[in-house]
Amino acid sequence: MSSAASDPGSIKVLVVDDQHLVRAGVRALIESTPGMHVIGEASFGEEGVARAARLRPDVVLMDIRMPGMDGITATERILAHHTSPLPRVLILTGFDLDRYVHASLRAGASGFLLKNGDPERLTAAIQAVAHGDMYFTPSVSQRLVDHYVAQADLTSCLPGKLEALTTREREILQLTARGLSNADMAEHLVISETTVKSHLNRAMTKLALKSRAQAVVFAYETGLVIPRSIPERVHEVHYPAAVE
Repeated sequence: MSSAASDPGSIKVLVVDDQHLVRAGVRALIESTPGMHVIGEASFGEEGVARAARLRPDVVLMDIRMPGMDGITATERILAHHTSPLPRVLILTGFDLDRYVHASLRAGASGFLLKNGDPERLTAAIQAVAHGDMYFTPSVSQRLVDHYVAQADLTSCLPGKLEALTTREREILQLTARGLSNADMAEHLVISETTVKSHLNRAMTKLALKSRAQAVVFAYETGLVIPRSIPERVHEVHYPAAVE
């Protein structure tokens, strides 16, 4: 057993991928990184769902294209069937397709990375999502913004379910989608961080949102937040945790 595995504070990772060499390489990388360890592997979606339920990882690294159940469906199943605290799902795939990105976020994934990325970015992403943050590979982060800018004129009408939110809850959801941290929102609204968390938790409960990723997607797709312009290229989108 590695020293990381003996540390109760170590991040527990489940690797779900149908390629043995990929799983072996990811395991070697994680086991060599202080503060995290692999508690299990799965080679297809159904197995990943079962092992996530049994092993209760902090983070699930999920491939998309696998025999049988794909990674999107497996992500939905894992997040739907788990009890609190929910694991964080980080998509790790070789396919940089918009439909996979949006489907992953709607399923509740906390991040999206490509297999050809830097090893350091993978370990940074694992640490980020384990603490409740969101993390996207560079090309994905820009295309997400591009998509919502292009759709801005189609999202002027808010869905009726937003009427259930208080003015403050809606405001917190807007600021969350813009990437503000708890501390930033508290300072901006002149309230405590505890109050920020309380409002966001209530808003997500009313909207049946299971993760911060879904909250951000929901805010943009409903027009609650409309991008003003396309920003300069960024290295990654890294939204701070808001729900603790």
